Amino acid sequence: MDTIDGCIARGVSSPATNAGKRGYAAVGLHMPKTLANVGSVLRAAHCYGVAMVAQTGKRYHNASTDTMKAYRHLPLLNVDDLFSVVPHDCVPVAVDILDGARSLVNYRHPERAFYIFGPEDGTLGRAITDRCRDKVFVPTAFCMNLAAAVNVVLYDRAAKEAR
Repeated sequence: MDTIDGCIARGVSSPATNAGKRGYAAVGLHMPKTLANVGSVLRAAHCYGVAMVAQTGKRYHNASTDTMKAYRHLPLLNVDDLFSVVPHDCVPVAVDILDGARSLVNYRHPERAFYIFGPEDGTLGRAITDRCRDKVFVPTAFCMNLAAAVNVVLYDRAAKEAR
């Protein structure tokens, strides 16, 4: 087991142990509402070995929820347009409750994915979803907050890669 900033990592590869792994994941946040959720997203991204986090809207200021200080270990980009930072040959994936979206349960994650999440109090909107090849939703009885949704999607990706 590896310890990372006082945490015990079990079964999920960190960026340092990703040597033989193919592909990557990146996260885009469209107009996140709270700094606390952005901090929690950064922590999740760091835990799951995400390559980059980009956000539109307010600039990130250190949040108490980023207890691992993940912003020091992975790029956090503040951009006007998330699609301006989608890496070459990477699949944009809208994660939202949308008509026609596929359930995460049966979703096969792309080798190179840029997951885009909307604000806690809204939706992504067609200006973003129309530009995404894939659209997925997390099957729940109610909406989750931003950080919870990011954690679930990244865990699902890691669990399916491990099989």
